[in-house]
Amino acid sequence: MAKLFGFSIEDTEKQSASIISPVPKNNEDGVDNYIASGFYGQYVDIEGAYRNEHELIKRYREMALHPEVDNAIEDVVNEAIVTDLYDSPVEVELSNLNASESIKKKIREEFRYLKEIMDFDKKSHEIFRNWYIDGRLYYLKVIDLKNPQEGIQDLRYIDPMKLKYIRQEKKTQNDVNSRLRPENQSVPNPQFDEYYLYTTKPNFPTGMISQAGKNSVKISKDSITYCTSGLVDRNKNRVLSYLQKAIKALNQLRMIEDSLVIYRLSRAPERRIFYIDVGNLPKVKAEQYLKEVMNRYRNKLVYNAQTGEIRDDRKFMSMMEDFWLPRREGGRGTEITTLPGGQNLGELQDIEYFQRKLYRALGVPESRIGGDTGFNLGRSSEILRDELRFSKFVGRLRKRFANMFNDMLRTQLILKNIVTPEDWEQMEDHIQFDFLYDNQFAELKESEMLQNRLGNLAQIEPYIGKYYSTEYVRKRVLQQTDSEIEEIDMQIEDEIKKGILPNPAEVDPITGEPLPQGDSSTETNGNVLGKSLEDEDEDDAAAPITDAQYQKDTKTAEL
Repeated sequence: MAKLFGFSIEDTEKQSASIISPVPKNNEDGVDNYIASGFYGQYVDIEGAYRNEHELIKRYREMALHPEVDNAIEDVVNEAIVTDLYDSPVEVELSNLNASESIKKKIREEFRYLKEIMDFDKKSHEIFRNWYIDGRLYYLKVIDLKNPQEGIQDLRYIDPMKLKYIRQEKKTQNDVNSRLRPENQSVPNPQFDEYYLYTTKPNFPTGMISQAGKNSVKISKDSITYCTSGLVDRNKNRVLSYLQKAIKALNQLRMIEDSLVIYRLSRAPERRIFYIDVGNLPKVKAEQYLKEVMNRYRNKLVYNAQTGEIRDDRKFMSMMEDFWLPRREGGRGTEITTLPGGQNLGELQDIEYFQRKLYRALGVPESRIGGDTGFNLGRSSEILRDELRFSKFVGRLRKRFANMFNDMLRTQLILKNIVTPEDWEQMEDHIQFDFLYDNQFAELKESEMLQNRLGNLAQIEPYIGKYYSTEYVRKRVLQQTDSEIEEIDMQIEDEIKKGILPNPAEVDPITGEPLPQGDSSTETNGNVLGKSLEDEDEDDAAAPITDAQYQKDTKTAEL
């Protein structure tokens, strides 16, 4: 195989040679498997596959220009990517990561750096929209090959029309000889090389890969961040977009709208029928007489709004003009009647049906078709099931889209020697990405959840310090993350310094009242502060008697 462009991150732990499988690895990412045909050349007929894939991407982008589809896409993108004046659209969450605080701090810093070079805070809407429409997203990770430990220097977007993920089977001379001797052939254990084929033009070659063209470049796997929609056509092993389900519904809506426009233009106007008496004139003269009468009475003066002129278009005849029919002698003579227009032009049930069908295909609630309807600010139990289903759909989209950050962060941490590839495999499942939420019922839902958490906190508070720790209550009962706990503690400390909150050291933990200031002999509410040791001994000696008397009185009261 030709030399690849870019870099590769290899695991230090090699797979055992005894681990074999006749089934190749399937990532379900739309990768094309190239079949070898000899030792020096690899052939495969990819003309149909590539052309169809390009046509699909073009169709998706054309669909996005339709007003109804564009509104549905904007609803999805606006719910998934929420911009705020103070918060970033996405942050890394490390609450479940079992690592030191220094490692967590470095991970957060590197993630912020990746967002800065992507300019994600400003371009997050466009990036997510492109991924949602095309069904795939490519980014080239640019590094300094002489100093790879400096990490990723730049992230550049690549048009999906110009890049393709390829899995090519490795072939050696021994494999060729074994095929010539079937008796020596054992269980196949194919090995594959995975790379990307980049072309400057959105066009892919056919035939031999090694002769792909001067404008084609093979890029190593680790140099590209590849994020797909997760939808795969298993029959053709092709990645699909979330717009795939709406292709038929959109075409039907377009045809219904076009037919409705044609019907209204042809049936809306009222036209007149002129019956002209031609007497006993021959056919030729009768037609000539009919044309003379028609030109005499026809008015085709048209006003041109651009030039301000009045134009005479009598030589042109449109479908909206009147009908002129000859009538022989013996009839009722010259007569003018009116042909009424269409009577059911106001019916739009079919248009509304296909609009709802289009929104259902796109996963957007039907209640969002019309922008006039407001949202019911009631309890979360009154929220429509479609909105709840839509919220879960957006959550799945975020989860899938976060794979892009996962791959970028992996490359950055490994290149900067913060973690090893083996460490990353253990840490990967515990690194989450927290997106901002701005769903229509998210605030109501959060309010009710907060009320329930505070109610549970009030019930569990007497047992804090006895059966539960403060950290456990904050993480499990109040569901606070590490970053939120750190931020809240800093805010509380700052408010104590500013005097907004009282100092806990100066507040009675039982009554919540501030402790009295002054010398030890000051009296408050009839009680003397700063008792002597003798007084304390007397109180301790009297305590058992008081407790015994109290228990006796309690039993008497119960009886």
